[in-house]
Amino acid sequence: MGFDYTSKRWERKRAAILRRDDYRCVWCRRYGRNRPAVVVHHIKHVDEYPELAYEDSNLVSLCQGCHNKAHPEKARAATYGHRY
Repeated sequence: MGFDYTSKRWERKRAAILRRDDYRCVWCRRYGRNRPAVVVHHIKHVDEYPELAYEDSNLVSLCQGCHNKAHPEKARAATYGHRY
């Protein structure tokens, strides 16, 4: 069973991390870009480190582009997983 991204606990934690990061992508900010964050990313993946799922130090706000870079395996699956 995977992590429950719909739980009230996660919704509260996600909102707190977005607030902490001023609703901006932390990775873009390092390069002087100012993009809105839409995803709270687990730095150490939750399926491998479930004990860190709610740790502030393991969570970062990202824009969709940076989140896609963080998960190239998901982008490949979305691109190549469908037959037209």
